[in-house]
Amino acid sequence: MTETTQSATETSPQEKPAAAVADTTVMDINDLMRILPHRYPFLLIDRVVELKKKERIVALKNVTINEPFFQGHFPGFPIMPGVLIVEAMAQAGGALLLTEIPDRDSKLMVFTGIERARFRRPVVPGDQVRIEIEVRAWRETAVRMEGRAFVAGKRVAEATITCRVVPRQGMAPAAD
Repeated sequence: MTETTQSATETSPQEKPAAAVADTTVMDINDLMRILPHRYPFLLIDRVVELKKKERIVALKNVTINEPFFQGHFPGFPIMPGVLIVEAMAQAGGALLLTEIPDRDSKLMVFTGIERARFRRPVVPGDQVRIEIEVRAWRETAVRMEGRAFVAGKRVAEATITCRVVPRQGMAPAAD
């Protein structure tokens, strides 16, 4: 549930229209699932704790041993893959960008670039990753953002990410 004061007569988060989510500054998993198209096992953020429209978002990812990628990455020494940390950054940026798109149910946000990705420390089961995204350039259907990921106040990863909003209809699958 979003962390705002609600009276007993207001609707529950499950009944809240998607348009209302865009006006919140804190989002729980139900709010995120109304905005992002990702689902288990690929929804990689659990909560938004800060959102400043078109400027900044801070999201959390609780990492557990139950994550499917830990089965093979790496047996006996589970480490969250760096590419998934960058994906979590992009999803946080997507939550920020898609709150500004009125017809977001007919759109997808896709990567158009990843630059200067750096991985400084391993992320392991039991960690809570704090993902901070700062917008560097904003257009109606595209964004360039800088992402940083922290565990216990220590930077674990960073990257510059560019994304674009595209229509869901008419997207051709990649050629083999």
